[in-house]
Amino acid sequence: MLLPLVSEAQHVRFGKYFSGGTLRLDCVREGSAKGDTVWVSRWVDRENAWHGSHTQLIDPFDNGDYRVVLRDAKSGTDIYSRCYSNLFREYKDTPKGKQGVKARFEETLLVPMPKRAVKVVLQKRDANLHFVDATVADFDPSANKLEYNMKVGESRELEVHGDPAKKIDVVIVAQGYDGEMPQKVGVDFYRMKEILFGKEPFASHRSDFNVYGVVGDVEADYNTFGIDRYLMTFSVHRLHNLIGMTPCDFIIIMVNNETYGGGAIYNFYAVSSLHRMAEYVLPHEFGHHFGGLADEYVDEDLSYADLHRTGYEPLEPNITNLKNFDSKWKSMLPQGTPVPTPDNNDVPKAQCGPLGVYEGAGYSSKGVYRPTMHCMMRDYAPFCPVCMKRLEGIFQLYTK
Repeated sequence: MLLPLVSEAQHVRFGKYFSGGTLRLDCVREGSAKGDTVWVSRWVDRENAWHGSHTQLIDPFDNGDYRVVLRDAKSGTDIYSRCYSNLFREYKDTPKGKQGVKARFEETLLVPMPKRAVKVVLQKRDANLHFVDATVADFDPSANKLEYNMKVGESRELEVHGDPAKKIDVVIVAQGYDGEMPQKVGVDFYRMKEILFGKEPFASHRSDFNVYGVVGDVEADYNTFGIDRYLMTFSVHRLHNLIGMTPCDFIIIMVNNETYGGGAIYNFYAVSSLHRMAEYVLPHEFGHHFGGLADEYVDEDLSYADLHRTGYEPLEPNITNLKNFDSKWKSMLPQGTPVPTPDNNDVPKAQCGPLGVYEGAGYSSKGVYRPTMHCMMRDYAPFCPVCMKRLEGIFQLYTK
């Protein structure tokens, strides 16, 4: 059963607390595996209407490593929240991160502009994976110094179906097109947009989206954290400068390169090159960015291969280490399904196969389990029923 939406669980009236505009928070996180600090480096008036939902203001999903909360200063009421992750979580598990070498990572958070003073609370997980306040900053729209967008990229509408506040707004940022003919950018925008809607459940929800295009260099590059196919950017503030005032819930960076590569971070951004496999890479990476889904494949050579072999249930909805399987897809299993479930190697890769609890997921060959033999998050098969359930929940969060 899907988690209740805010309209059913908490009644935060948008007009009571928010002016209708958008506030951009440029943040910096610095640290290593030994600890980190985060602060707001810049307050930006985005000078446009709030493009997010006016009714689903409190995030119902306990996912991601971090959360931004707006807390009314007068009453102490939480009036807005969204969970997210960033590259720092992975950096902590690299050799440098484990050695205590500090590194800085940019974060940009878009929140509704408050009418009056609020506490901006940047939260992170404690040792028990519970959210705790990490940094609390005071913001008053009548007192704080606000900067304004440095609009660099030219925005264009690629496919618009309605009011941004009731649609899922996706911005495709085209990198590496300096000197290219405008026709190529247009063709590639069209291709990436069609790939986005090429597979379920996105195909059936096409009319729930608005898609925009922006051209500009965001310095995305291969070999992130020493993984040749991992194509990411560390220039998050620049990315949002390029996007400017374009309505934006989710970001896809389209890199003008034919080499296989991509990557994504939950509620942060997704990246794909123009490789012929982009029709599979983009849905997989968008599953991370949009739904907070975990990788279900095995790769013990990754520096963070032990990420989910802990004493706590993984945060992602589509993997489990059986520490708290009741919170995952246990209720969805057919009666009599053994846990763990023996592999069924007769299932074709074009199909998910029966729902079960199959060992080998989250980069680990042992101790972490996935819902089906095949899935978009494992080997580019269709999204499995567990992943589909989470994606459907996200559709509701942004369109209701």
